[in-house]
Amino acid sequence: MNIGSLAVPGATLRYETRGSGPVLLLIPGGAGDAGMYEGMADRLAAAGYTVVSYDQRGLSRSPLSRSPLSHTGSEVTARADQSVAEWADDALAVLDAVSPGGEPAYVFGGSSGGIVALALLARHPGRVRRVVAHEPPLVELLADPAPYRDHFAEVRELLRTQGLGAAMARFAETPDGRKPPRQDGQRHDAELPPSIRHMADRMTANMPVFLEHVLCPFSSSAPDLDGLRAAAGKLVLGVGRETGDQEALVGPARRLAELTGAPTVAFPGGHVGCVEHPEEFAEELLGTLTATRPADLTATRR
Repeated sequence: MNIGSLAVPGATLRYETRGSGPVLLLIPGGAGDAGMYEGMADRLAAAGYTVVSYDQRGLSRSPLSRSPLSHTGSEVTARADQSVAEWADDALAVLDAVSPGGEPAYVFGGSSGGIVALALLARHPGRVRRVVAHEPPLVELLADPAPYRDHFAEVRELLRTQGLGAAMARFAETPDGRKPPRQDGQRHDAELPPSIRHMADRMTANMPVFLEHVLCPFSSSAPDLDGLRAAAGKLVLGVGRETGDQEALVGPARRLAELTGAPTVAFPGGHVGCVEHPEEFAEELLGTLTATRPADLTATRR
């Protein structure tokens, strides 16, 4: 694995590369970072890809720039809400750094990383060969987004008033206060998959930033439907086989498929199947990347 550093407006991004061949950019979501994909990165690289991932700005090892108003010398934290467009620009900058010739890349993004992947496709369709957006939680696409919008806003307010523990407890519930049913094969919350145990401390440090400055602005953002329709031949929407009926996670992907005509593919595991079942997830992703027609995806991979 090679590690690089990239200066972008307002931040310095840490990124990782493995292998050789066409670029496959893995965009992390939530409070995760490049380590989310460690369990499947080597398998993807062995299949003939240059596998690239990175830490999002303000998270883990991608610090924001020093504030010119700071007198302490410490680096600023992500005090402002983060921007989907800015994070999509970051993804493009990473692609430009690892592929200076501008060759189109394959892109996978999970959760909020899927929202970034969609924005990258809509804004720069010529830079991608295929985008797989796995369960992007764009709740405004749902028939009734209000319960989910209010739920996420409540989580943010709990973080501000009662701290991370209370916010995380509410975040783990459905809007009406239920615990989502645990599907077969899913781990208990305390059972971190081996591939991300080393990332646990970084995720804990990232979580307040995610809950206060990413969750609400990203989930309430409006995707560029015209741009996505125009590039629908390059788009695949992913859903987890074990996500169940969690509408905020699977509903937007299915609605986007209806609105754009893009196919959907069922992936192993739940919302973070890439860490729950990395080997099986990698195999499904490889098949999705190489399918030549939407019919190949919808007919054989649901």
